[in-house]
Amino acid sequence: MDSFLAISPDSDFPIQNLPYGIFKPRAGGAPRVGVAIGDAVLDLSVLDDAGFFDQTIFARRNIFKQLSLNTFMALGRDAWCETRATISHLLNAETATLRDDAALRARAFVPQASAEMLLPAQIGDYTDFYSSREHATNVGTMFRGAENALLPNYLHLPVAYHGRASSIVVSGTEIRRPRGQIKPPDANAPIFSATRALDFELEMGFFIGGGNALGEPIAIERAEEFIFGMVLVNDWSARDIQTWEYQPLGPFLAKNFATTISPWVVTLEALEPFRCESPAQSPEPLAYLKNGRGTFDIQLRVELQTARMEERQKISASNFRYLYWNMAQQLAHHTVNGCNLRAGDLLASGTISGADPNSYGSMLELAWRGARPLQFANGETRSWLEDGDTVTMTAWCQRDGYRVGFGECEGTIRAAHGDSVS
Repeated sequence: MDSFLAISPDSDFPIQNLPYGIFKPRAGGAPRVGVAIGDAVLDLSVLDDAGFFDQTIFARRNIFKQLSLNTFMALGRDAWCETRATISHLLNAETATLRDDAALRARAFVPQASAEMLLPAQIGDYTDFYSSREHATNVGTMFRGAENALLPNYLHLPVAYHGRASSIVVSGTEIRRPRGQIKPPDANAPIFSATRALDFELEMGFFIGGGNALGEPIAIERAEEFIFGMVLVNDWSARDIQTWEYQPLGPFLAKNFATTISPWVVTLEALEPFRCESPAQSPEPLAYLKNGRGTFDIQLRVELQTARMEERQKISASNFRYLYWNMAQQLAHHTVNGCNLRAGDLLASGTISGADPNSYGSMLELAWRGARPLQFANGETRSWLEDGDTVTMTAWCQRDGYRVGFGECEGTIRAAHGDSVS
């Protein structure tokens, strides 16, 4: 299928994608729902006002004049599919309705360069998983040795912790270096300091649509019915703060200072052509975690640009398909005890690493806890992120003639507030 718009084969946003986001024109106006198409944003509120959604199950409810996607997400899969079909038809090269109406096109399309992207959802709850076996093995090897790399529960259930929803920010937001307690290896007591081991974590996340009632688990066979779409996630981490604080209850201040997500939410319908098998699991999961639908072949890339660099440098290339526990398993496990998920909740994958060292999804692994600093052509080295560094993550699925991409998930590190004190 082709659009009447001229779209580069390298664009993240062909007609086969159609991701949703919240934007407002830089020239002024309230936030509203849009869809990315090529270099433009299609304003769905304009299409709604023009009556193009009058035959849908949510007609005339101002679904697209909202500050978030939550109301739309809560409508469920039938409404999502109906909306996507309508938009796809209007953008089709063979459909004259929008193609031949210059006045309507002028109102409906906003150049992406002229749009400010906002958080796509009002995120009520945020859960971060630990679903890459390679990442867990690498981290466990560093801290416990190769013989005890994976904890006893890892191959039996998707490990996770509850994160902080209020500090999730949209791509482009600057990240302030956090401060907290650190215990240097040669010290007898902790000090209070800005983190000296700031890290990124390459992740992907999915937004819940619909939701389940308290006490009613979501069966794994129905899990994808509750997944609205996916975004890129950078779960920034302060490794030295984490090392001191995480026992016995896990991450706290080392994680809750910021998490960055990409602004466009790519639907599972757009990703369906890229479905693939998940890694083999042994031992066999318990019945409620058995899933035959697999995962998605999504290529991932991390680039770093220091304040002295003229352009970004690739430091990692990974793939979403490497995850040991897939999204359906994560969601089924999350709700098996009756936990209720709500529209707009975000569930993230955890750091995504592959077997090759060039596919590791964190500085902790890439520089192996500082033992093998990254070397750059300009002579700089990095074991951890420094002030002025910009981390950019991208993700895409590729087919002949088009790609389905996620845009960018980017953040620049700024100095900590105040001076470090001991």
